[in-house]
Amino acid sequence: MRRVIIDTDTAGDDTIAILTALHHFQVEGITITGGNVQFDQEVENALYTVQVAGHGGKVPVYKGCERPLMAYGQAQHRTVEDVHGDDGMGGAHFPKADQRPEQGHAVDFIIEKVHANPGEIELLAIAPLTNIAMAIQKDPTIIPEIAHLYIMGGTNNALGNITPAAEYNFYVDPEAAKIVLHAGIPITMVGWEMCTQYSVMDDDDHAEIAALGTSGANFFTAINKVVMQFNKSVHKLNGTTHPDTLLMAVAADESLMTKSGQYYVDVEAAGELTRGYSVVDINGRFGKAPNVRVCEAINRPQFKSMLLDVLSAIQ
Repeated sequence: MRRVIIDTDTAGDDTIAILTALHHFQVEGITITGGNVQFDQEVENALYTVQVAGHGGKVPVYKGCERPLMAYGQAQHRTVEDVHGDDGMGGAHFPKADQRPEQGHAVDFIIEKVHANPGEIELLAIAPLTNIAMAIQKDPTIIPEIAHLYIMGGTNNALGNITPAAEYNFYVDPEAAKIVLHAGIPITMVGWEMCTQYSVMDDDDHAEIAALGTSGANFFTAINKVVMQFNKSVHKLNGTTHPDTLLMAVAADESLMTKSGQYYVDVEAAGELTRGYSVVDINGRFGKAPNVRVCEAINRPQFKSMLLDVLSAIQ
């Protein structure tokens, strides 16, 4: 079984992505990055999700960087409780899990695990890329030892979800995204536009999921209550969005990705209006070598089937 580390800012769809990864991979650990909601809440959400999956006490959870590499103002960033609920879990306010976070730092865990298993560890990034950038900066010798890096982040010449120009993960820490994209690691990127085109679960999909009657299905329903209303009112999308779960599904089975391209990708870190914008040079106008495989199309029925399998398996 393939071995992975999940880097997450656990809220909403991150939790379903974690369940998906636990279903398909040997998860060596989960590292937490500042992002969606308050940092300590993200940690609790990850611990509880591991417990929901039946892996409580078996998958270590590490606290990582709470703020972007070059934090603005009071060293804070924009959290999005309006999207995911005040607890990041649709307002469900689940109890604390029995498992507690590890004592070590996430960045050190990534470095140590990669070095101990060169060429065997894949990174599944569904958060701002702060932890991974810090690991690369602290010990660049891990770069050739990382088997692959799958990133949910950015857009491919499409509308963002936090500003018109930017997707949230790249917007929160564009400097980190820039470091990671240019590190020389084999990268697959699944952008926000793939989510809106292929991962939206509408009312009928939710009814089908609820009919499964499993603990996994009940958990899915609970954590998606706030984002369903947010998407309908703000994004004008008739359903919930699952970018992180889509990334996990692509990583687990690349046949899900029916079209992709190798492109030069960079991130705008200095723009006043375009902070976090991902430049995907599909026409080769920059004349630079491709550094990222960008997902361009998904088999939607296959993705939904994978999601149902995950939720069905959690009794």
